[in-house]
Amino acid sequence: MTGTEKMVVDTTKVLTDTVAVVSHSGGGHGEKFEFSHLLDHVKDSREVEIPFGHFELPHFKPLHIGGLIIDLSPTKHVFFLVLSAAILVLLALYAARRYKKDIVPTGTANAFESLVLFIRDEVAIPNMGRGGTRYVPYLLTTFFFILIMNLIGLVPFGVTATGNIAVTAGLAIIAFFMIQISAIRAQGLAHYLAHLTGGVHWLLWPIMVPIEVLGLFTKPFALCIRLFANMTGGHIVILSLIGLIFLFRSFVVAPVSVLFALGINMLEIFVAFLQAYVFTMLTSLFMGLGMQAGHEEQAHTESH
Repeated sequence: MTGTEKMVVDTTKVLTDTVAVVSHSGGGHGEKFEFSHLLDHVKDSREVEIPFGHFELPHFKPLHIGGLIIDLSPTKHVFFLVLSAAILVLLALYAARRYKKDIVPTGTANAFESLVLFIRDEVAIPNMGRGGTRYVPYLLTTFFFILIMNLIGLVPFGVTATGNIAVTAGLAIIAFFMIQISAIRAQGLAHYLAHLTGGVHWLLWPIMVPIEVLGLFTKPFALCIRLFANMTGGHIVILSLIGLIFLFRSFVVAPVSVLFALGINMLEIFVAFLQAYVFTMLTSLFMGLGMQAGHEEQAHTESH
């Protein structure tokens, strides 16, 4: 957790404790305001918020496999995860169709082409070399998928699926396998396994191998926590600002709270693009490190 997210969590605790003290001492009208209720917006649940009510998602009977219970019932984060995937597919198909019809791409096709060229020329090739073009489809899917999930949470009644650590963990696990696959394809399995020894004397292998193996997992773990913390932190800041209205129980602070919340919400649009770019860029960077190690070994062998 970064310093910013820790500050947000501490602020939330202070607000909650302050409200409890004021209510206990008879402040206001004696009605206790539970600030934690505002945080229900960022929590997962079985219901999807719709105008003037809630839509309850279907509930499936849990599966019992031995002593393990698996519940496959969808939640609102799963719902918006699938919705984001559907939106991505529809936008990609529409952009591809417009791209074929128009000699000069315009509108959606032009926007997609700009982002595709940016990911290929400014992210994939600089970090992975020309051999990285084969992984551009994966990087593009990751970028657009995360971007849509981030942006859909800024729409009224929308939910940011990347605010669920299970979603970011799933993306990080896929990135982990892609990092290892790209490294093995570039280095070969034998050199990949030999690389885990750190190139030191075999007596030091018991020390170096666990360190190298641990390093394989810290990279995707950092991707998972960074995306989750940044997307959740922004929503908590907005809820904290709105909560000040209920904390002070006065319309005087309402314009200030709403104005600051609006500013943070506009900043969240930039953060949505930034976090999608950072996740994609770091993934390509980690893939490129393994691929470059294989190319360096091949160049060293050819020189001999």
